[in-house]
Amino acid sequence: MAGNLTRDEARGRARILSVDSYAVELDLTTGDETFRSTTTVRFSSSETGARTFIDLVAPKMHGATLNGEALDVAELFDGERLTLPSVAAENELTVVADAAYMRTGEGLHRFVDPVDDSVYLYSQFETADAHRMFTCFDQPDLKASFELTVYAPPSWEVVSNSAPDVEREAAGDERVRWHFPATPVMSTYITALIAGPYHVVRDEHDGIPLGLYCRASLAEHLDSDALFEVTKQGFDFFHDLFDVRYAFGKYDQLFVPEFNAGAMENAGAVTFLEDYVFRSRVTDARYERRAETILHEMAHMWFGDLVTMRWWDDLWLNESFATYASVYCQANATKWTDAWTTFANVEKAWALLQDQLPSTHPIAADMVDIQAVEVNFDGITYAKGASVLKQLAAYVGVDAFFAGVRAYFKENAYGNTELKDLLKHLEAASGRDLSGWSREWLETTGVNTMRPEFEVDADGNFTSFAVLQEAASEHPTLRSHRLAVGLYDRTENGIVRRERVELDVSGERTEVAELVGKARPDLVLINDDDLTFTKIRLDERSLRTVVEGVGEIRESLPRALAFGAAWDMTRDGEMAARDYVELVISGISGVDDVMVAQTLLRQAAGAIVNYADPAWRPIGFEKLGSRLRELLSSAEPGGDLQLAYVNALASVAVTEADLSLLRGLLDGAITVDGLTVDTDLRWTLLRRLVSTGEAGEAEIDAELKADPTAAGQRNAAGARAAIPTSEAKEAAWERIVGGDLANAEFRSVLVGFTEPLQADLYRPFLDRYFARLAPAWESWTGEFAQSFAEIAYPSHLVEEATLERTDAYIAENSPAPALRRLLIEGRAGVERALRARATDIAAGAEG
Repeated sequence: MAGNLTRDEARGRARILSVDSYAVELDLTTGDETFRSTTTVRFSSSETGARTFIDLVAPKMHGATLNGEALDVAELFDGERLTLPSVAAENELTVVADAAYMRTGEGLHRFVDPVDDSVYLYSQFETADAHRMFTCFDQPDLKASFELTVYAPPSWEVVSNSAPDVEREAAGDERVRWHFPATPVMSTYITALIAGPYHVVRDEHDGIPLGLYCRASLAEHLDSDALFEVTKQGFDFFHDLFDVRYAFGKYDQLFVPEFNAGAMENAGAVTFLEDYVFRSRVTDARYERRAETILHEMAHMWFGDLVTMRWWDDLWLNESFATYASVYCQANATKWTDAWTTFANVEKAWALLQDQLPSTHPIAADMVDIQAVEVNFDGITYAKGASVLKQLAAYVGVDAFFAGVRAYFKENAYGNTELKDLLKHLEAASGRDLSGWSREWLETTGVNTMRPEFEVDADGNFTSFAVLQEAASEHPTLRSHRLAVGLYDRTENGIVRRERVELDVSGERTEVAELVGKARPDLVLINDDDLTFTKIRLDERSLRTVVEGVGEIRESLPRALAFGAAWDMTRDGEMAARDYVELVISGISGVDDVMVAQTLLRQAAGAIVNYADPAWRPIGFEKLGSRLRELLSSAEPGGDLQLAYVNALASVAVTEADLSLLRGLLDGAITVDGLTVDTDLRWTLLRRLVSTGEAGEAEIDAELKADPTAAGQRNAAGARAAIPTSEAKEAAWERIVGGDLANAEFRSVLVGFTEPLQADLYRPFLDRYFARLAPAWESWTGEFAQSFAEIAYPSHLVEEATLERTDAYIAENSPAPALRRLLIEGRAGVERALRARATDIAAGAEG
C-alpha cells in the first residue's frame, strides 16, 4: 500500500514545520488517465537546514523548485515522497506533476456514466490520500489555507471547499478556468474537488448557501425538498446546541458514484454514496439512515473540521462525537424521534460485535501508522465511542456535557487537539473528575455484562435486588456505569413499564435498595433506556416473557433491548440459534418499527446460516420463509413493512413455495396488492433466484438490458458471481484478481463470489485466497486490499480446518499488523459460529 505515513514521521514533521498555504492548479482536460497537478506550498521551519519530505503519489513528476532552486527529482522523488534535502526558515516549494485518476474510490476518482458516457470526478482523501491529487504534507495537524484553480470542460460544474464567490471564465474553446478563493485553515484530508456535468439544486438557509448535486442521469430521483429539510433542521439544532457559527461559508452535499463509504465530511463539500438518491421505493428506515448520515457529516463541520484531532489516535473524537450528536439531533429535531432505538439496534449491535473480537482496541487507540488507521474505521471508533459518550452525558448531565463541548469549540477553533483538551472542559462544566472515567472507558477494551440477582417473598415482592457486573477474563475491567432498571408488567394494554430506577453501578455487585418491597414484574430490564454500553442478561421469568410476548412490549426501545439481549445470548452460545429464530418468528408481527423489523429478520437469517446446526438449516429457512409469506399477505398494502418482508424473503428463500413466489413476482404472474416490483426489487428477487440455481445468465442479461445503468452493471456482475457453478466461480475469481474492476463492481463481485450458501463451491479457492493475500496487500490500494482480505475470507467454511489454515498462514507469513488484524477477526467469526452451532446441535439433540 502506498503512502504509509507513520505517527513518528508525522510528529517529526509537525515538530519543525508550520504550513501557511497551498496554491493548487489542476488541469482536468489533459487526458483520461492523468491530469496536470501544480502545487505551490508556503511553509516555515524551526530548524534551518533540516531534511524532511513532502507527499505525492504520481506516475510522473516534471519538476520541483524549492526556494528558487531546482531539485533533482530523479534522485529525490520515489513515486510517493519528495525528499526536501535542506529547508530554510521560510520556504516556497513548487511541484509540477502528472497525477493519476483513480478507480478505487481513493484520491481523485474518475467515473464514466454508462447511460450517457459523461465523466464524473470526486475526491476522497481520508485518511491520507490528498497527496494523490496534489503535493502536500498529508497529516491532520499541519493545517493550512488552500487556494484552488481548476481547468475543466465547459459543460462541467466544479465544486470545492470555498464559499460560492468563485471566478469562472473561458480559457479557450475547450476549457473553463475556475478559481476558488482561499479557504479557512483546514487539514488536507477534508479538502475536496468534485467535477463533472452534475445536476444541481440550490437553496439557502440562515444565510448559508446550500447545494445538492447528483449525476444528470439520476436527477429525476433527487428528492431535494426532503434533503434540504433535514439539512435545515440540522443547522438550526447544531447552531443552538454548539453556540458556534458554521465556519465554512456555503454547504454543498454531493451524491457521487462508486463511493466507498456512506459519506465524507469535506468542509463545505460533503460527498455521499449516491445510493442515497433512491431510484426505487425504499422503506422509511432507509430515509432515517440517510438523515442520520446527513446529520453525522454536518456534526463533523464542528467536531473534526473546525477542531481536528492531532493524529489518528483520536479518530474516535471525530467519529464517535459525530455519531452521538447526529442521533441526539435526529431524536430531538426531526420526525425520527425513535432514533435511539435505531442506535441500539444498529450502531450498538455493531459495537458489541467489534468489542468481542480478539482485535478489539481501546476507544482512544494506538495508531502507529496509516495502515493501522484504515482498519480502525470500525464499531469501536464509531459506535462504542458514541454509546460511551451517551453514557458520559448521563454521568455528568446532558447540559454540563454540551456546556463543556461549547467551551472546547471556542477555545480550539481551527486548531488540533487531543483527548485531554476535551476532558478539561467537560470537567470544568460538570465539576466531576473524569480521569478515572477516562481510564475505565477510553483506555480499556471489552464489554461488561449485567444481570439481575434478587429474592422474593411469598407475596412475590423483592426482598433483595442487586445488579451483577461481569467482565470477560481476557478483558477484566469492571467499570462505573450510569444505568436504569425498568420493571415491566403484562397488562391488557401490552407489556408496559411500571417503575424505573436510575443509579450508578460499579464493581461486581451493586445493591438496588429502591426496589426492595416492590412486586416482581414479568420483565426486569437492566439498562432500561439504554444509558450505558453493556450486554444484559434476562432472568428466567423475564426471558420467558420475552419469548412468549416480545411483540407486546409497547415502547420501541425496551422491545429492541429485549431482542438485543436474546441476540447477544445467541451469539455467545447461551441460546440456541433455532430458539432465537423461533423468537423472531413469534414476535415479529408485534414489531411496527420497520428498522427494528429489518434488523431482526436479518439477524434471524444470519442465525440460520452461521449459528444453527447445518442439518436444521433447511427447517429454519422453511419456517422463516413460511412466516414471511404470511406476513407479506397480511401486511398493509404499499406499507414499509410489506417491502421489508419481501426483501427479507428474498434473503432466505430456498423452498419451492418461497422461490415460486419470487419467480411470480419477478415475471408478473403473481401480484401483491400495493407492492410495486420496481428496478431495485427486481434485482433483489433475481439475485436470490440466481444464487439458488433458479435463474442464470440469460435472465441476468435481460435484466441488465432493461437497466443499463451503473447500478445495473454492479447488480449484474454480483449476480453472475453468485451463479452456483464452478465455472461461474472461476470467472468471478479471475475478475477479482484481474485488476480491471472499479471499486464498487469489485466489491459486488466479491460478495457474489462468497455467497453464504455456496461454501462448497468456494472451497477450491481457499489456497488461492491465502496465496493472493500478500501480493494484494503489497500492490493494491488500501481499499481494495482490505476489501479482498475481509470479504473473500472463508467465513462460511465453519470448521476447525479454517481456523488451522488461518493460524498456519499467520505463523508462516508474519503478515503486516493491519492484515493480521483482518485475518484474526475473520477467524474469530468462524470460532464463534462453531461455538454457537455446538449449542444449537445440543438443543436439537435434547428436543
